[in-house]
Amino acid sequence: MMSFENVRWPEIWEASKDTLYMMAASLLFTIILGLALGIILFLTSRRQLLEQPFVYGVLSFIVNVLRSVPFVILMIMIMPVTKIITGTTLGVEGSIPPLVVAATPFFARLVETSLREVDRGVIEAAQAMGASKWDIVRRVLLRESSPGLLAAVTITAVTLVSYTAMSGVIGGGGLGDLALRYGYQRFQTDVMLVTVVLLIVLVQVLQTIGDVLVRRFSRK
Repeated sequence: MMSFENVRWPEIWEASKDTLYMMAASLLFTIILGLALGIILFLTSRRQLLEQPFVYGVLSFIVNVLRSVPFVILMIMIMPVTKIITGTTLGVEGSIPPLVVAATPFFARLVETSLREVDRGVIEAAQAMGASKWDIVRRVLLRESSPGLLAAVTITAVTLVSYTAMSGVIGGGGLGDLALRYGYQRFQTDVMLVTVVLLIVLVQVLQTIGDVLVRRFSRK
C-alpha cells in the first residue's frame, strides 16, 4: 500500500495554485484574442459580412500553422519573445505567453465554427432591419452562438490544463513541473500519482461547470 511519504502537501498546494493561475491568466488572454480572431475569420470568410478572401486566407494559414506545432516545440521556439514580454522564460510568468500563443488559434477556430452555426436567416433579418455590422456581431452572432462559445471556452480551458502540465518541461512551475522533477526524475511514484489525480479533478470540475453553463444558456 502506497504511503505517500514523499508527498509534501504545502508544496503540492503551491504547485496547484500556480497551475490555476497559469490556466486562468492564459485563458483570459486566449478568450480576448481568440474571440477577436475568430470573429474576423468568420466575417472575412466567403458570403459573410466583410468577405475578404485574401485576409481570410492569410489568417487561416497562420492559425493552421500555429495549431500544427506541438506545444513543447512551440514553447522552445518562442522563448526569445517570452523573454521580451515577461523578462523570463522560466516559472509561471514564462509559461503564460506560450500557453496563449498555443491556445488562441485553437479557440479562434472553435469560435469561427460556433458562429457558422447561427441561422443565416437571422443575420439577414437583422440586415433588413438596418442593423449595423457591429450590432449584428454583438446582438445577433454572439448572442445566438453563446452556448457554442461557452462550450468552446470549456474545451479550451481543459486543453490549457494539459498544456500547463507540459510546461514543466521548461521549468514552468505548477503540478506538471512537480510531477516531472519528483515523480519522473526522482522516481517518486506517490508524488506523480497525487499530481495526476489533482489534474484529473481540475479537468472534471472545469468540464462540469462548462456543461452546466451550456445547458443554462441553451434553454434561453
